[in-house]
Amino acid sequence: MQEQLFPADAEQPLELVEAAAFDPALGALAASLPTRLRFGTSSWHYPGWSGLVWRRDYPRETLSRHGLAAYARHPLLRTVGVDRTFYRPLSAAQFAAMAEQVPDDFRFVVKAPNRVTDALLRDDVGRGRQPNPDFLSADCALRDFVEPALAGLGSKLGALVFQISPLPAQWLARTEALVGRLHSMLAALPDPRPDAPDGVLAVEVRDPQWLTPGFIRALKDGGATYCMGVHAKMPPLVEQLPILRALWPGPLVCRWNFNPRHGAFGYEEARRLYLPYDRLVDEDLATRSALARVIAGTVGAGQNAFVTLSNKSEGCAPLSVAALARAVVELRR
Repeated sequence: MQEQLFPADAEQPLELVEAAAFDPALGALAASLPTRLRFGTSSWHYPGWSGLVWRRDYPRETLSRHGLAAYARHPLLRTVGVDRTFYRPLSAAQFAAMAEQVPDDFRFVVKAPNRVTDALLRDDVGRGRQPNPDFLSADCALRDFVEPALAGLGSKLGALVFQISPLPAQWLARTEALVGRLHSMLAALPDPRPDAPDGVLAVEVRDPQWLTPGFIRALKDGGATYCMGVHAKMPPLVEQLPILRALWPGPLVCRWNFNPRHGAFGYEEARRLYLPYDRLVDEDLATRSALARVIAGTVGAGQNAFVTLSNKSEGCAPLSVAALARAVVELRR
């Protein structure tokens, strides 16, 4: 479902969003985590987080426009997923407006526009209708995504994520050619690190047919990493680990956006069951345990980790972050 957009440079009524009064135990938990590890959520505009992230109830529109600074005061939330860029590119000025609201050690995980990562052009209700001429286009990726994000976020950029949408069935037989197109795009993109020392290009896929030796070569040659994702069409995290091992050493980028309990078409079911996203409903202990081990190994070796969680993972992303953080601390002990 498309996120409603509220551009940072639009005229807006001024209303202060206050952060919740956080439990001191959260601060102690945050202090016990490695500084290279940054947890966050997928966006920040959920009214159901009242008392967890926000001091009181606020409308969704108010949070979307003015909630980021309060979000960044949460002890455990040192990154955030910017998913709205998937639907419409943001300008450098809009990225800069976000960067101004967060501390210096905060990092953004930004999703590439669907104009770059969808094989088919979508109609008004999201259905793919015809081949997309800009699919995996380096020119489009640079113009509409990489350059404005780097210019606006600067050192606060964490990961630029190219989440390649599920391919139509007839395209899956052509994965080798598509890997070649991905290879060419990544090779033409600049290394973000001169402007963003922690910056990394990452590729997330939604079809296991991508996970080939050619895919690994494309990532290596392009200076990119693999974005681990929890998705109905993808293998469990433990079965994605060979890709990370083949790219080692390198940072971890992971987006936990799904609970396998709900199956291939469970987004709306999860939304119905989990709203207003104020409590853990379906704890996914298997994914949590596997991810905690990957995180502990990555940061223990001195590499960065950017891990974002959705409300659709267990019911409440901030509470999932806290549970995952505790699991990481236990492993490191």
